Amino acid sequence: MLFCIDIGNTHTHFGVVDKDGARDMRHLPTRDIDHYTSGLGPQLSQAFTEQTNIRGIAFCSVVPEATERLTRVFERWQLALPVFQLTADKKLGVEIAYPRPGEIGQDRLANAAGAKALVGAPAIVIDMGTAVTFDIVTGQHGYEGGIIAPGVEVMRRYLHEQTALLPQLDDSLDVVQAIGKSTVEAMRIGTVIGFGGMVQALLDAVSAELSGRGEKDIKVLATGGSAELLKKTLRQPFEVIPDLTLRGLAVAWELNQG
Repeated sequence: MLFCIDIGNTHTHFGVVDKDGARDMRHLPTRDIDHYTSGLGPQLSQAFTEQTNIRGIAFCSVVPEATERLTRVFERWQLALPVFQLTADKKLGVEIAYPRPGEIGQDRLANAAGAKALVGAPAIVIDMGTAVTFDIVTGQHGYEGGIIAPGVEVMRRYLHEQTALLPQLDDSLDVVQAIGKSTVEAMRIGTVIGFGGMVQALLDAVSAELSGRGEKDIKVLATGGSAELLKKTLRQPFEVIPDLTLRGLAVAWELNQG
């Protein structure tokens, strides 16, 4: 077993991962990662007490400042286990065909490793976080790169912050019609249906390019906090794997031992 941590811009996801995936995956605000009572330290301590066969800690981060605070958490709680950070120079189980590998987000590397291990190639991973990322693993070249677009919450927040009269929306993603009868309903329709259309258009473009290059039987995976939203919008079959990033961290850990 491994304790795996995915530090994102807004939330940090973590859980104990074994061969069947993450057990009891949880999350906390990234800003609270080093909080003494509600941060990762107590979570780590509890996990190591309950699971005595945890072999180490694997993590990825897209927030350098939070990475520094996580290091201090390890020191403060005196966690005597090996710590592995996934970076572009580590083994992923998939080749990287990208001009500047160091620019790739560590969570995207984990998603590529997880996708290749779970479904093979070609695969498209859609990660629905603060930003929506597409990561593409092909049979011909391995990890080739992808797409970065604004997430649904970014779209909603931008509408509120950049206009005088539009309110802040709640977390609801429910849309029952395409014509809004109030400002809130109109904003919700615009962001939910519009966002889904954006993701579908991006997926169509990537799928067409891969098919034109002879890549066959393309698997589409979705992960991240808003992944369930895609069930209402995407035409292609796809699989939601909530713990894909953590699974990818575990895959990379195993490949880099010894």
